[in-house]
Amino acid sequence: MNTRNTFIDIKFIGSFPSIEKMPNNKKPEYAFIGRSNVGKSSLINYLSNRKAIAKTSKKPGKTQMINQFDIGDKWTMIDLPGYGYATITKKKRIAWKKMIYNYLEKRDNLMCCFVLLDSRIPLQDIDLQFLEWLGERAVPFSIVFTKIDAIKKGKREYNIKSIKTELLKKWNTLPPDFEVSSAKKLGREELLKYIVKLNNAVK
Repeated sequence: MNTRNTFIDIKFIGSFPSIEKMPNNKKPEYAFIGRSNVGKSSLINYLSNRKAIAKTSKKPGKTQMINQFDIGDKWTMIDLPGYGYATITKKKRIAWKKMIYNYLEKRDNLMCCFVLLDSRIPLQDIDLQFLEWLGERAVPFSIVFTKIDAIKKGKREYNIKSIKTELLKKWNTLPPDFEVSSAKKLGREELLKYIVKLNNAVK
């Protein structure tokens, strides 16, 4: 399957403040999450081959609810709020965390949570804590290393290897990971092929 320049049939369903408010069409769901400004909205736009399906912003905290997109009749993409720094109140930050964790723990048709990590920097404590939380609750996840165009190849490879080494202190094996650049159009095909593979496995 060549997905490099393919528009996927994507439809915005809505933004929801809780799992209870979300429509459940029983299709496999794939959630995308990461620290604020890790490039999540840009990646979603790149995957769908659209310019503004997901709203991008230089200001952290643009995504504030669970955004649901149907991909034809095959699967659903979920855009979750970023974790970490955002210019919001402590009360709202606690509410976001409850909303995100409730979705990840209780959404029965969630197939995989794609956790975005910035390839330019070492593993951050908040990323490690979130990944450990996923592991403790047996939430299936994969890692997506973003912004690979913004760092020299040798440094990027060193950072990614160091992150995996750190994670292997907690896990015996790691799930598949992906390297992407929304700016340079890299990694889309591999990521979409993986989603198709997971979909085929549940048929």
